Amino acid sequence: MPKLAHVCIESADLEATARFYACLGLRQRFEFRNPAGLLIGYYLQFDNLTFLEVVRVRHVRSEGGFRHFAIETDNLDDLRNKLLQAGYAPEPKCLGEDNTWLVKCHDPSGVMIELQQYGCKSMQLEGGVCVVDYTP
Repeated sequence: MPKLAHVCIESADLEATARFYACLGLRQRFEFRNPAGLLIGYYLQFDNLTFLEVVRVRHVRSEGGFRHFAIETDNLDDLRNKLLQAGYAPEPKCLGEDNTWLVKCHDPSGVMIELQQYGCKSMQLEGGVCVVDYTP
């Protein structure tokens, strides 16, 4: 079964981005520097071999190649509270159409993140068809 290796996001402020993801429990695994020694990015580690790659840019693009990514947690309330205590503004907890508990938030560069906690009826565990009100 394939596993997520990494998602790459842009950041105009690497320090602010690192602080935000530290609240979610991610730690730096390694960094990228250019030949002049300038920090140009890093890998943040979720678990084992799943990473978030963060690359320095001058200006974060308003459009993106993806809409969001999701982080699974065993304690959604605790993770949301950590963000609140650190001064971030996660949305209230809600039950998604897929029967998974969800908190939406944005990192300092505007990347949308879904924090998820699976329950016994979550589609991710049960499978099936998830009906959502969406038309492309």
